Amino acid sequence: MTRKYRFENKVALVTGAASGIGLATARAFAAEGATVVLADVQDDAGAKAAREITASGARAVYKRLDVSSEADWDKVIAEIVKEFGGLNILVNNAGIGDTGTIEATSKATWDRVIAITQTSVFLGHKAAAAALKASGNGAVVNVSSMFGIVGGFGSSPAYHAAKGGVRLLTKSTALAWAKEGVRVNSIHPGFVETPILGETDRNMLAETTPMGRIARPEEIATGILFLASDEASFMTGAELVIDGGYTAR
Repeated sequence: MTRKYRFENKVALVTGAASGIGLATARAFAAEGATVVLADVQDDAGAKAAREITASGARAVYKRLDVSSEADWDKVIAEIVKEFGGLNILVNNAGIGDTGTIEATSKATWDRVIAITQTSVFLGHKAAAAALKASGNGAVVNVSSMFGIVGGFGSSPAYHAAKGGVRLLTKSTALAWAKEGVRVNSIHPGFVETPILGETDRNMLAETTPMGRIARPEEIATGILFLASDEASFMTGAELVIDGGYTAR
């Protein structure tokens, strides 16, 4: 019996795809039959990941995309439509964080985090809108955070503001496109073993999580694929929390 792939004949763009959640998501889409465009500014890592996916028999390409650049977004979307005939799925995953208190956060840090983590999602929606609508069955998954819902440790003000903004931009765009053939949902990971954690004490993060551990990137990718799939066909403007119970308290 021939296996049925969930994303066969679909094109998916994943930002921040050179590592972490983005890379796990790109691999998962490819394994389910999608043509995957891995977008990042980490050229060596991104190109290597695309080659590895292609070597497995799937279809993948790497494209450089500074998600804070409107010109980059327009260029990459145009290239995808030209090369693959359209775009079905957009995963806005790219983002960075900050760690200080609000008193210690410079405006330069604030501006950079907002640009890469929040404004990037606005730019992605805007640039991809026509292609997603033309697909007739488009899906956007925006990677927010549990810290787009709760205040966490009272630090990282730019990250919290950015992820909270992504949460509500998701709902606004979902309503705008509800009858346009494009679903827009957000996913809210807890602590995940990715480069964004930096030198943070993993044991401390695990201890603050009710399940007693942090997540693997693949566990978040599973949720992203669900929201992008036809299995979630009546979901738009929704938020899927995958946080080991953190926000349940």
